[in-house]
Amino acid sequence: MAPLLASSSATQPRPWRWPRVRLQPALATFALCLVVGVSYGSAVRLDQLANGLTTLPASRAYFWEITGALSAWLALPIIQFAALNAPSPRVGWPRFLAVHGLTFPLYSTVHILLMLGMRHPLYAVLGWGEYEYGPLGFRLPMEVAKDVIAYSLGATVIVLLAAWRERHERALRAAELEGELRAAQLRALTGQLHPHFLFNSLHAISSVMYEDLPRTDRLLSDLGQVLRASLERGEPTWTLAEERAHAGRFISLLSARFGDRLSVRWSVDPGLESAQVPCFALQTLVENAVKHNQDRREALEVRIRAQAEQGLWRLEVEDTGRGFGEDSPAAGPRVGLSHLEQVLSLLHGAQARLERGQGPEGGARVSLTLPMQPGVRP
Repeated sequence: MAPLLASSSATQPRPWRWPRVRLQPALATFALCLVVGVSYGSAVRLDQLANGLTTLPASRAYFWEITGALSAWLALPIIQFAALNAPSPRVGWPRFLAVHGLTFPLYSTVHILLMLGMRHPLYAVLGWGEYEYGPLGFRLPMEVAKDVIAYSLGATVIVLLAAWRERHERALRAAELEGELRAAQLRALTGQLHPHFLFNSLHAISSVMYEDLPRTDRLLSDLGQVLRASLERGEPTWTLAEERAHAGRFISLLSARFGDRLSVRWSVDPGLESAQVPCFALQTLVENAVKHNQDRREALEVRIRAQAEQGLWRLEVEDTGRGFGEDSPAAGPRVGLSHLEQVLSLLHGAQARLERGQGPEGGARVSLTLPMQPGVRP
């Protein structure tokens, strides 16, 4: 199922992603940095005592390390930006090195400037005199070495969390999609096993069985195939050729019932037969067109089109009925269309959409816009 969920633009360059500051994670990382600062301050104080530096107040060690940790917390979005935009080295070494090669110096510079920007004024406010950072030739390499560790650990944790969150969301989408598919199968099967459907189909078959035995055999085969597809289909999509064959069997049963009152016209661009489409999409749209116009005496024409566009393709069902007006049954809840929209969203996100409109004769028109899968050559 994973290939079906993948975007058709997976091979395109990934756009830059920017970190988003959320209150709860920000407070959690603040608390973590504060704990790290206190821990490092305790280590520095113990080192001072071990070296006999008892004249220096203990508050200095804690102050240095806590301000260092909090300045690292303020510079954390830079690490997050790098982790979000640097691909795995297995995917792309040049971009991996370029992103981290630019963001680490920026992170270290911002961290040191923030740290010094805190210590100098706070020393004066606390009455500790002027803050002395020490020789830059020794202090800066020391801070950079510590920043390498902090940067590496921060980037690794962010990447692991992002990967876990992505897998979790993908699993939720797959489970939701599977549930939607099962619901679609249940709705299709419920509609097809509805007494009226079976009665109408069997009545239509019995009306021709003494006049056209080969047609009777075909209709019985079509009914069995339609029911089998609803029961056995396990994937959320299949090819347009398979969907067309399934819809054709369903239409043959409707034609046996409505006769000349129903006609269907197909127009499919060459090469689109292998394009993936949600299962039972055409059946749902054709069924809606017939159901919402079955009380009319006028002939109903249903037009099914599949057309390729730039990087996309469109599947359209249009009828010559009453359309989506307020007096139409189609103006109701539209459960089938709403379900189809949910399936499209789960499969393709914003790349796919369902649009309702009006045909030239005033009938209903429903269009599905879908991404073109790799390997489809219209």
